[in-house]
Amino acid sequence: MNILPTVSILVISFNQERFIRDALESALDQDYENLEVIVADDASRDGTQAIIRLLRNYGSRVKYRHEIAGYNSRLDEMQAAFLRVKLKHLEQWNTQRREQAATYMQALSGKQGLTLPVVPEWTVPVWHLFVVRTTRRDTLQAWLHEAGIQTQIHYPIPPHLQGAYRHSGIAQEGSLPLTEVLHREVLSLPLGVHLAQEQQQQVIDRILAWQSE
Repeated sequence: MNILPTVSILVISFNQERFIRDALESALDQDYENLEVIVADDASRDGTQAIIRLLRNYGSRVKYRHEIAGYNSRLDEMQAAFLRVKLKHLEQWNTQRREQAATYMQALSGKQGLTLPVVPEWTVPVWHLFVVRTTRRDTLQAWLHEAGIQTQIHYPIPPHLQGAYRHSGIAQEGSLPLTEVLHREVLSLPLGVHLAQEQQQQVIDRILAWQSE
């Protein structure tokens, strides 16, 4: 069965007549199930183009800051093609992530001031992230950064305090106290198929050294 793709030509200006013509001619030469074209004649910060760009990217102009409630609509045909090839490796990569998570759990379990993820017996997580908690989060992150170890904070602004939810009735400090505590304590450690065993051990050793400080 031949499944025809859906293609969107997104956010182009009336002033870019040649671009519009070339894009449409190229698209119409192909067979598509749906062809969507959005044309906007403004480039202002709050105009139609800007709003559409926000909507397709979680309502975000800057990473982790969401001005409006949006969508995750960033998968184009080229990325889909790459992911289709990668899909055959998914189970192998998930297994590797589970092994890395198990290594962290074994090495860091019971260490004072560090809370590890809790995994119910009935789950088999794929560990998109490995997130630890500590009241000294910023200190730990800086300590790891000094050794060239990158970490991430997912997410630095609690969802209810994002601009996208300013009219929700809970968009003020103290309305979700547990969420606000967690967002000050969480830190995502390196994890993934790019991480060699030696590199993960360096992360562990650095964390253990931080605890002894």
